[in-house]
Amino acid sequence: MVLLTTILILVLVYYSLKLLLRWFGPKLFAFAMKKAEQKFTGQAYQSQTSDYQKTNRDGETTIHSRPAQRKPSKKVGEYIDFEEIP
Repeated sequence: MVLLTTILILVLVYYSLKLLLRWFGPKLFAFAMKKAEQKFTGQAYQSQTSDYQKTNRDGETTIHSRPAQRKPSKKVGEYIDFEEIP
């Protein structure tokens, strides 16, 4: 009888958790996604504002130049001549 009661309790707990997750699962997922979005947005905003504040002051002009381009090397690779065998 104890075994049957234990099995019944386990089945009830399983189905109750399944039902609760079906009801509250999407809300919990949406809440977690909103928090992650706020965290990433906050980090991006902080990095942008801190970079701007470090480099640009009011009335200061900055000029960003391109890095020097490297000349491509003449050596492309090894040339192999293939012949067809009849």
